[in-house]
Amino acid sequence: MPVPKNWQVVAGSAAAGLAVALTAVAAAGPWESGQRTAERAIAASRDGQGKQARPHKKGATGGHKGALAPVPPAAPEVLAAVTGPHNAPVPTKAGLAGRLGPLLYDGALGSLTTGAVVDAVSGRTVWGQRPGTPAVPASTTKVATAVASLSLLGADHRLTTSVVAAGKDRVVLVGGGDPTLTARAKPGGGWTAASLRTLASDTVRALRAKGVRSVRLTYDTSLFTGPAVHPIGHNDNIAPVTALMADEARSDGKSVKGPAARHADPAAKAAEAFADLLRKGGVKVEGAVKAGKAPSHAQAADRLAEVRSAPLADLVERMLTNSDNDIAEALARHTALAADRPGSFSGGAKAIGSALRELGLPLKGARFADGSGLDRTDHLTAEQLARLLALAADPDHPELRPVLTGLPVAGFSGSLRERFTSSRGGAGLVRAKTGTLTGVNALAGTVVDADGRLLTFAFLTNGTTNPVAAQSALDRLAAGLTTCGCRK
Repeated sequence: MPVPKNWQVVAGSAAAGLAVALTAVAAAGPWESGQRTAERAIAASRDGQGKQARPHKKGATGGHKGALAPVPPAAPEVLAAVTGPHNAPVPTKAGLAGRLGPLLYDGALGSLTTGAVVDAVSGRTVWGQRPGTPAVPASTTKVATAVASLSLLGADHRLTTSVVAAGKDRVVLVGGGDPTLTARAKPGGGWTAASLRTLASDTVRALRAKGVRSVRLTYDTSLFTGPAVHPIGHNDNIAPVTALMADEARSDGKSVKGPAARHADPAAKAAEAFADLLRKGGVKVEGAVKAGKAPSHAQAADRLAEVRSAPLADLVERMLTNSDNDIAEALARHTALAADRPGSFSGGAKAIGSALRELGLPLKGARFADGSGLDRTDHLTAEQLARLLALAADPDHPELRPVLTGLPVAGFSGSLRERFTSSRGGAGLVRAKTGTLTGVNALAGTVVDADGRLLTFAFLTNGTTNPVAAQSALDRLAAGLTTCGCRK
């Protein structure tokens, strides 16, 4: 097996160096948030002449009280390594077939296995195994959701949760569709989130300034419409999708990612928590907290307080790194709203497809039913996924760069932390989004091959019976690209 060239070892070392430098990164924020923000900033400075994202049709974005953390020194080297030299030779179809072909005969792969490898510089498909055959993509659907939301909303867009006055003694908590809004004193995970506590304290301050000591509280979830419960039903992998929730409606009070029991009515739970915070601040809440709508005639002067989420770029990174279904479904709805569609499962699915077509992606055979990939009626081809990732690497689309910086790093972060840890290689060299449902396994991401060429890839397999073995088979396919010049 060819030995990775010296510069490519530097690429792996840069990724490994992140793990070694965790203590330094801790001061600047979590590895996947603070470090990747630095990568994105560098990418934006290099791609400054690129195409700008369109403004959000529903209103301008605003500032954020929290300052960005200092950039750790390792950040520039990581981005440079992932990008790779643009003059490196392109692998040939025959060369890739010789490397990947034998790996496709692994018995752990399902009855339908498809794959595609795209040269990120030219955007050309350089290898494919049934690349245009639709398959269930599972959570790799989140790549499409990420691209669509960033293209319509822009990387700096923030989600706003607000409180407005509705008459003399009524206030309305207005959900802004931010699943990362937190009611915890310490959110955990090193994540910078909009705080329900801050919103309450600012509201108390505004009410006192008006001489108000007692209010009636309602909450408005009208930003999102349609069914709240995902078609898979109530499930620990996703909360009911509503415009108002705190901590993704996790009822355990501590988890920040992965499966967890969820509150059946996230909006009511968040509103009750807000009422308790108002009471603690010295404002009496009269009567029951009820669902309702903010006055349609409400003006800026009626707004008592607001908090804003981290930028969309950070939300996308967190969604991809942790395979966060709650963020994915929220972003699908915001994508729908930006496209003047209803903020629902159906509206989000249609908006994602439309946004990708506008970016020039052929969508023959594709079907979107949700933003998270939990729905088995989602369909994508391997070539569509690989081309989406190549689009995110295009200097003409710097607004899409968080799609790449949010991908888990093999052996180090997110859903790939425990994978690529064997002697087969790929650790620190493969960045990819995973996808897993019963009988479905997928992997889509980026690699820099042995000659220094940046490639994007997608491997989808349906009909698997052993998920661990199937994941290992997909890992071997991706790892094979890292040691492949493949020009014979």
